[in-house]
Amino acid sequence: MTRADHLRDRIAARIDDTGFSAHGLHVRVGDDVATRRWAPDERAEIHSVCKAVAVLAAGIAADEGLVSLDEPVGDLLPAATDVTLRHLLSMSSGIDFPYSETMTTDWPDLAAEFLSRPSRGRVFQYSNASTYTAMHALSQRTGDVEEFLRPRLFAPLGLGDVAWRRCPNGRVLGGEGIALRTVEMARLGLLIRDRGRFGGRRLVSEGIVDAMHSDWVATGGDAEGYRRYALAGWDGPGDAWRLHGAHGQLIVFAGGAVVTLTAHDHFGADAVAAFIATLAGHSCGS
Repeated sequence: MTRADHLRDRIAARIDDTGFSAHGLHVRVGDDVATRRWAPDERAEIHSVCKAVAVLAAGIAADEGLVSLDEPVGDLLPAATDVTLRHLLSMSSGIDFPYSETMTTDWPDLAAEFLSRPSRGRVFQYSNASTYTAMHALSQRTGDVEEFLRPRLFAPLGLGDVAWRRCPNGRVLGGEGIALRTVEMARLGLLIRDRGRFGGRRLVSEGIVDAMHSDWVATGGDAEGYRRYALAGWDGPGDAWRLHGAHGQLIVFAGGAVVTLTAHDHFGADAVAAFIATLAGHSCGS
């Protein structure tokens, strides 16, 4: 039995014992992979794990010299702001814009509305509108973000037919809107684990991947796993870090393991993430 098998079995047993509504589990340790399914292997929305795709898009564009993450968004959009792409992607614009399921239709131009709001300075303020605005700004240099990513990220990951949901203005949603199978989401985890390389090919520079779990912004919160945020990544639980989408979409990086979980269980996700982090850290060496 490989370490991946051992982790898979322990995590699956915990899921079964707690009644967490998992869809699929993918565990990778080194080159070893182990999986488990509780539901048909169908594509489903990955929610805020999409924010990592947005960060990768910005990183690839920066690698090609099309943009700088530290360039003011006011250079890209008609807005008087010194907020940068990095601020938007790290949720440190200080702009408060509460989530609404209809936010892309509540305003004629969500990005313009977001940037018109007051800022508290370079402090953490989580909002899907922030990533949406970042992708709209990025598109001024790359053209359509989905089409920009298709040959550069999606096709190399075997996701050439993936579509990113759009707002009524035709822009990608940025912070959500991509549906993947568990194994497909796990490919993002492998790309990130290997610092931007996949299948022997470099897709994005190491720096942008490292910044997903190093350029931390204090959130002001005190809950375990929610105290610091970087470029799409949450610090914790424990010594782990993770990408975390609503309803239990998780990619947890812990102790040399990459554990990908798809689910439909919003409130049980934190406990499962904590169990994965502790177990993987002990089993694989943190």
